Amino acid sequence: MRVFKYLLGVWTAIAVYSLFSFLGGPSGLSSYNYLLAERERQWENIKELGIINEELERTRFNLQYDQDTMMVQARQMGYGQPDERFIRIVGLGTPKTANVTAGNVYSTSFPEYISDKSIKIAAFCAGLLVFAFILMMEIIEKKSR
Repeated sequence: MRVFKYLLGVWTAIAVYSLFSFLGGPSGLSSYNYLLAERERQWENIKELGIINEELERTRFNLQYDQDTMMVQARQMGYGQPDERFIRIVGLGTPKTANVTAGNVYSTSFPEYISDKSIKIAAFCAGLLVFAFILMMEIIEKKSR
C-alpha cells in the first residue's frame, strides 16, 4: 500500500508531461492552431495571386489583339508621339516593360512552442514535488504517533 503512495509522484510527472505536450509542445494544440492560421494565410495569398494572374492574362491578351490597348501601353512606356500609329511586329525581341506587381512571397515560420526538454524538466519537478510532499506527510504522520 505504501508503494502506491510513492507512485503518485511518477503518475503526476507523466500527467504533467502529457498535459504540457498536448497543449504547448512541438505537436500540441498551440502549434496546430498556429499552422492552421498559416495555412489560411497561404490560401488567401494564393487567391490574391490568382486575381493578379487573371489581370495580367487579360492585359497580355489585350496587348496581342487590341490596337488601342497596345497604343496606350506603348505611350505609357514612353514610345511614340501623339500623331503616330503603332503596328505590332512579332519576333523583334522584348521591349522594356513597365513594372508590374506579381504578388508577395510569404514564408512560414516555425510555430512557437515549449521545448520537449523544458516539458520534461517541469514534469520531473512536479513529480519530485508530489513525491516530497507525500514523504513529508508520512514523516509528520509517524512523528505525531
